[in-house]
Amino acid sequence: MRIATYNAASVRARLPRLLEWLEVNEPDILAIQETKVEDDKFPREEFEALGYELALNGQKAWNGVATLSRTPIDSVIRGFEDELMPSDARLITIQTSGLTIINTYVPNGNTVGSDKWTYKLAWLERFRRFLRERFSPSAPLIWLGDVNIAPTPLDVYDSPKLLGSVGHHPDEFSRLAAILDFGLIDCYRALNADERAYTFWDFTVPRALDRGLGWRIDHIYATPDVAGLCREVQIDFDARRKEKPSDHTFVMATFDL
Repeated sequence: MRIATYNAASVRARLPRLLEWLEVNEPDILAIQETKVEDDKFPREEFEALGYELALNGQKAWNGVATLSRTPIDSVIRGFEDELMPSDARLITIQTSGLTIINTYVPNGNTVGSDKWTYKLAWLERFRRFLRERFSPSAPLIWLGDVNIAPTPLDVYDSPKLLGSVGHHPDEFSRLAAILDFGLIDCYRALNADERAYTFWDFTVPRALDRGLGWRIDHIYATPDVAGLCREVQIDFDARRKEKPSDHTFVMATFDL
């Protein structure tokens, strides 16, 4: 089973890239973040024509997540289903073929010490509780998406320079570690312990991709039994070089499921 994640930075703007990539790579599941569109305006038909069922949690112009599945979607949870973050279209959970897929677009945080930073930390803490309240580490579960955290020095191009900034901050590391204590394994790091690789290159940095000035902030995590069946995690650098790309690229894991 091939399971992938991609921050599209607008699903409608990136539709040609998405359809092209799906036709070539044929993942069983694709989690999309930052769709930036209401559910009733999502380009559903184009994906359905490729054989995917869709689960959507979108909003106008901002945020938004969508999960595409070639296997039947048995159930959907949109958001946290509580009053703390009721309109935060950053989370969607599906069940398919006995597997739980949690797709997240974690808040960026903007600036350390800002209201958005405080919100990011609160969101991560709420997600930690969500996992423990709803799921078990002994069950087949995958959490993936734009996590907006580069947790190790290998996950960012210049850790000494960037340590303490948004995306590479000890307060984020500790909250991510608390989430992973639920019983989640970073599939890429499990197979590539010492590799330096990135999934995001900022458009505001000149020639960031060619110069290797990136961040690995798009992750695929799994509970132990599922992670043990992960055979490969690919980061599609070529897709980032296509015309009108997102600032992120596709990450795909292959599981013997």
